[in-house]
Amino acid sequence: MAILTSLREWYEEDRRQALVFGASALALALSFCDLRPGGVDPAWLAVLLCGAPIVREAAEGLWKRFDIRADVLVSLALIASVVIGEIFAAGEVAFIMQLGAMLEERTVAKARAGIERLIRLTPRTARRVDADTERVVPAEQIVAGDLLRVLPGETVPVDGVIVEGRTAINQAVMTGESLPVDKGPGDEVRSGTVNQFGAFDMRAVRVGEDSALQRMIRLVQSADAGKARIVRTADRWAVWIVAGALLSAAGTWLVTGEILRAVTILVVFCPCALVLATPTAVMAAIGNATRNGVLVREGDALERLAQADMAAFDKTGTLTRGRPGVSMIHAALPDIDEARLLRLAAAAESRSEHPLGKAIAAACPGSPAPEDFRMLPGRGVEAAAEGRRILAGNTALLAERGVTIPPADEQAAARRRAEGLALVHLALDGRYAGFIALADELRPDAAETVAAIQKAGARVALLTGDHEEAARRVANALRLDDMRAACLPEDKLRWIEERDREGRRVCMIGDGINDAPALKRAFVSVAMGGVGSDIAVEAADMALTRDDIRRLPHVLLLSRRMMRVIRFNLAFSLLLNFAAILLAMTGLLSPVAGALVHNAGSVLVIAHSALLLRWQEKNAPKNPEETLTSAGAGRNVNPSIEG
Repeated sequence: MAILTSLREWYEEDRRQALVFGASALALALSFCDLRPGGVDPAWLAVLLCGAPIVREAAEGLWKRFDIRADVLVSLALIASVVIGEIFAAGEVAFIMQLGAMLEERTVAKARAGIERLIRLTPRTARRVDADTERVVPAEQIVAGDLLRVLPGETVPVDGVIVEGRTAINQAVMTGESLPVDKGPGDEVRSGTVNQFGAFDMRAVRVGEDSALQRMIRLVQSADAGKARIVRTADRWAVWIVAGALLSAAGTWLVTGEILRAVTILVVFCPCALVLATPTAVMAAIGNATRNGVLVREGDALERLAQADMAAFDKTGTLTRGRPGVSMIHAALPDIDEARLLRLAAAAESRSEHPLGKAIAAACPGSPAPEDFRMLPGRGVEAAAEGRRILAGNTALLAERGVTIPPADEQAAARRRAEGLALVHLALDGRYAGFIALADELRPDAAETVAAIQKAGARVALLTGDHEEAARRVANALRLDDMRAACLPEDKLRWIEERDREGRRVCMIGDGINDAPALKRAFVSVAMGGVGSDIAVEAADMALTRDDIRRLPHVLLLSRRMMRVIRFNLAFSLLLNFAAILLAMTGLLSPVAGALVHNAGSVLVIAHSALLLRWQEKNAPKNPEETLTSAGAGRNVNPSIEG
């Protein structure tokens, strides 16, 4: 079905080429049935339509670059067959070779638009403040030292420093940090990041090509240069195949004096099954992967994945859900338990625009509506609910209102901060009431996925822009082999290049724009297609369309199974060729019979490759829906909750 679907898509995209193949197939069928309208062999049409391009490309390669490829041998066989009048044999060989080339083309990704998408993220305008006058100007007119204003929801246009105002900045684009970062006067902000709420003024520092976003664009443009490419098997061995064919044909002609045997050797030596061995298996494996929610965007991605011995995960949105959730509640007042404290905090935060406040409100959807609500940018919120005066925010807010944190509670908070958790402190009626700790939630299937990849023999590493404490908490929970925290895009890229020099073949799995350079540079890469950014998907070789990371072990094992099928196909096609050569030398095979033997070998190779369409690892779920059902059954769906 995958091959038929690919053929249908190919027909819709390139009807001219499809019509050429259709006409050639019909002509060969008529020739095989000895139907010759007007006395002309219809196989001539296949020779002209399919064979002429092969001969032309082989001649150009030899003349301009002295490039000996499999097409050279095919051209010799075609010309020799035509010279001795074996037109059907020439047409059949040409058709099979062009069919193999077409299948390879269908598995190679088209030109991608990732760079253009990334460039479109660059803000086109900025708000420049001149003598208390605010004007919207093109971003390219901004120079270092300009005073700019950024409103809530807007993207920071250039790199700079805040001079007035407080806000929270979503830096996931650049660093992958799961939680927004509070910013105030003196703090640095980067182009491409998003202002969550609260207007602020900033002084431009790095503009144009020097900005962080433009540096990332250059990284993505250059990162692909060192990626390995799989060379077509028949072309890799082309020199030896051509030399062996010519020597065998010449030797047979000299010994027997029969040109027909020599031409038959050239025909049977043509690597038809060899050409089909790889692309048919790749296409079948791609069909299997697609059925399991993995979109393969690069033709040789599965070949590279089979060789990967290390998996490097981004954290936010990949191993975690990419959003904060309540991890634990610490109550400090004897008359207020954790449930009551969460209810009051959720009431106070129910109108908050801060992501941490939204997470608290979402954790207790039945909380009462607040009274006298006030948003305090950069500090927290103040509200009244159920007869209590509530403060929810950071330690600066509590200090401002004269609320002191008892030493025991401060020690408890320090332990949670050391674990990488974000804290929202609470005060009720002027007394310290405790804190709520929030963390990026682990995916419920993360531990199982990591364990399965490690069982398959690959090491697993974590590369994240998040803080050391948050990264270590995830690494310890999942028992990862390696971990790097506070990584900028260039740091992830450098880490992969270092592993490459060590001989490691890294599979990078990520979801954010900040992962794009690493996804591009990795030996093979997988993006989260559902929640992942368009840039990450465009930069990666594969994408998880349902964001089901439990498909990763399946596609890894599928790629290795595919390589075993390819090796079998290659061995079978070579043995078939050698057997046919021996028969041709003894005169037991004619050129037409030799072409038919090749045709039968090609069909068997395709049939064997098609078995990959339904291949499934033993004891594995049959589809992603079953996976998701089993993953959510009988367990806590939020494994980051500690109490």
